[in-house]
Amino acid sequence: MADTVLFEFLHSEMVAELWAHEPDPGPGGQKMSLSVLEGMGFRVGQALGERLPRETLAFREELDVLKFLCKDLWVAVFQKQMDSLRTNHQGTYVLQDNSFPLLIRMASGLQYVEEAPKFLAFTCGLLRGTLSTLGIKSLVTTSVAALPACKS
Repeated sequence: MADTVLFEFLHSEMVAELWAHEPDPGPGGQKMSLSVLEGMGFRVGQALGERLPRETLAFREELDVLKFLCKDLWVAVFQKQMDSLRTNHQGTYVLQDNSFPLLIRMASGLQYVEEAPKFLAFTCGLLRGTLSTLGIKSLVTTSVAALPACKS
C-alpha cells in the first residue's frame, strides 16, 4: 500500500515539475515535456525488463508478451491486472484499464480529459521500454474517452 502511494506521489511530482516551469506552454513545450516523461518511463521499463527472470524472456509469441504485460508487469507496477487485452491478430493490440491508478484521483467526467496525456506519457514509455527489452519494437499510444479509463 505504501509503495503505491509513494509511486503515485513521485509520478505526480514529476508531472508537476515538468509543467511548473511554464504553466501554459505552447504546443512545442508541451510535446517536449511529454517526451521527457515518456523517456523516463522508457528507461524504467528497460530496467524492469532487464530484471525479469530468464525464463520470462523466452516468450514464443507477441501475444504471450502482451499477456505478461497485462498480468504480471501491471500487477508489479500498479498492484492490479489490466482489465482487457484485445488484438486484431495483425500486430495491433489494445490494452484497456477501466480504473487506471494514475488517473483515478482525477474527477470522473470529461472536464479533465485534456489533462490526461501528461499523466499517461510515463506509462507509455514504461510499456515501450519493457517491450524493447523483450525484443519487440513498438509504438505505444493512449486514448481517454472518460476518466479514469484509458486504452493503450
